Amino acid sequence: MTFRITLALCAVAPLFGQYTVQLATAKAKNVPEIKSEVVPNFLKLPPNLFLGEGIGVASNSKGHVFAYTRSQATRIFEFDAKGNFVKEIGEGLYGLSFAHAIRVDSQDNIWAVDEGTNMVIKFNPQGQVLMVIGHRPEPIDVTNIFTPPTMPTAGKYTLDRPTDVGWDPNGNIFISDGYGNSRVVKYDKNGKFVASAGTKGNAPNQLNLPHSMTMDSKGNVYIADRSNARIQVWDNDLSPKTNYDNVGQPWAVCITPGPHQYLYSSNSYPDANNTDFAPVTGEIYKMELDGTILGKFGKPGKDQGSYGTVHEIDCRNENELYTAEITTWRVQKTILHPTSAQGGTK
Repeated sequence: MTFRITLALCAVAPLFGQYTVQLATAKAKNVPEIKSEVVPNFLKLPPNLFLGEGIGVASNSKGHVFAYTRSQATRIFEFDAKGNFVKEIGEGLYGLSFAHAIRVDSQDNIWAVDEGTNMVIKFNPQGQVLMVIGHRPEPIDVTNIFTPPTMPTAGKYTLDRPTDVGWDPNGNIFISDGYGNSRVVKYDKNGKFVASAGTKGNAPNQLNLPHSMTMDSKGNVYIADRSNARIQVWDNDLSPKTNYDNVGQPWAVCITPGPHQYLYSSNSYPDANNTDFAPVTGEIYKMELDGTILGKFGKPGKDQGSYGTVHEIDCRNENELYTAEITTWRVQKTILHPTSAQGGTK
């Protein structure tokens, strides 16, 4: 019996690999290249302090940059507009365990989304905790140490490996929840539950790993439905509007501030480092909010100017992007030089 099962798995494996590579390949054709350059060694850490996996990056109104990293511990580092180290935020905090995303709201509050503790934490600009949504799983009961852990049940305030956070113009809070629940949850500005939508699947109102999320000035929600290889657009009441399925597997999405907003999406090189993916991923797309592709830049790799699994994009300035990258353990600053047809000037 074991022999037969092994044969069956071997027969299925190539088909699965082809299917995954096909999903990672962007359908968009003849997309113009946007000229770009990377600022070398932008972030400057003190001696003996290092970034681990580049998981999250965000900037505030002063140009300060926040890097959320998995190193010897999950940590948040703040840098000034020139990339000089300022301070660490939340050192030793109970809610920081396994980073997934970091965002800065319109009041310069810093929001950390922690996949490991199932918590979303709001810090003020000084680094003090203002709000917590979700709760950390209880410690293992030593009397039941050999009992497999159970996943938390989705609830109004119970998250399961959340991935991102965003806000509408009224301050309502939206959380993509995430690996476990495949949904988006809406709270009011004070953290009170409003609504939840989404189940796991590939129908128009379903999600399969909502890995990243961003919002436009009208309060619409743009969800990187990664394992379905599409960006879903939902309205403010969490009803589906449309989806874009031509830019590969969206690992990270970001929308610029107004008045003319642009959508960036990264078709990233996967963590598994399957070399079959290398030729078909790595680019970052610039789009209109209606899904029109204006251009793209980037390729997979470890050298400067290439991108190693972009996990989060900051696009506060439409032509000055920050990318947090897992497999290359870094945050890069990229300057774009689009043509007028690509949403900018040379």
